[in-house]
Amino acid sequence: MPFPEPAEPGARRRPLILSAGMGAGHDTVATELARRAAACGHEPQVADVLRLLPYGLGGGLRRSYQASVRHFPWLYAGVYGAFLRGATGPRPSGVPLARLAGDRLTELVRRLDADVVVSVFHLAAQLTGHLRARGRLGVPSAVFLVDFAVHRQWLHPGNDQYLCLTDGAAAEVRRALGGPVVTTGPAVAPQFRASAPGAARWRERFAGQAPGRPPVLLSAGAWGAASRAGATARLLAGAGYLPVVLCGRNAALRERVARVPGVLALDWVDDMPGLLSAAYALLDNAAGQTAVQALAAGLPVIGYRPLPGHGVDGVRRMADLGVSEHAPDGPALLTALAGLTEGSAERAARVARGQALFRGDPMEYVTGL
Repeated sequence: MPFPEPAEPGARRRPLILSAGMGAGHDTVATELARRAAACGHEPQVADVLRLLPYGLGGGLRRSYQASVRHFPWLYAGVYGAFLRGATGPRPSGVPLARLAGDRLTELVRRLDADVVVSVFHLAAQLTGHLRARGRLGVPSAVFLVDFAVHRQWLHPGNDQYLCLTDGAAAEVRRALGGPVVTTGPAVAPQFRASAPGAARWRERFAGQAPGRPPVLLSAGAWGAASRAGATARLLAGAGYLPVVLCGRNAALRERVARVPGVLALDWVDDMPGLLSAAYALLDNAAGQTAVQALAAGLPVIGYRPLPGHGVDGVRRMADLGVSEHAPDGPALLTALAGLTEGSAERAARVARGQALFRGDPMEYVTGL
């Protein structure tokens, strides 16, 4: 498959961005990429690759993943180990499932007159790579690999270009596939890297809830998937912090942690830039979009009780990069928090390393394909 000729400079493009409704992270990235493309005069469209799967398979995948990360994390760890984490010897592939959506994707590309496809979910990357390798997708395909830890289902040699968060991830992709790879850093909305007007309101709320206690955010993602959130909140409250638990759309989690004395339990938060700007630190369990947004906002991140599979790998990779710290237990967590006092050299260095990840605009590379 020949690499496509680059687009004419300044040409208006019609990118189709393939996301997946697995929580909110992939959709958040897709929305931001579409915003950037539209701001440059292009005509983006966003689609959910799970909706392209026939027989209700996409909805089944979403429900089973949600149930496993919430209630059966050991099951997801097994799936991740079998299908996603790299290892020697034959391994199951995502291509057979992905190619079930092939006809619907090619029809969607034709109907929208899309001239480039961008995948921000690994199943979509398998699909576009498969179609490109067989000549069934006549427009270039790019993959924006949104994870810090590269797993094998992101990788398919049929894709035309990969865009990665870090140089280390880019090197892994290059070794595995040998094709064009670029390090762009993460893509977050500009509000996270600017002064947040809502921060003052959050500070007032925190001061009213627990005067003098530094607010520490506990992220459970859009689905409210967290391991022993109540125990972590008790630990923080006992150490003089204000635990602020982000329960996402999990009403049952919010009801449980709200019973813990000294805890502020929140459901879905619309003003994340303001919240992150007003906090002392973020406890992260997935190395996903909330962690990336915190890095952009200058909020130190500590990995704690990560989700199995991609959560563990991502949290460790972030710590290896020096943009966060992985606390393996409660005492280590309290030690990590104590080292992040306002104005300290450690806090300033951590913030600087995190913000240095944001290096380029992925859509500039995509629209040039």
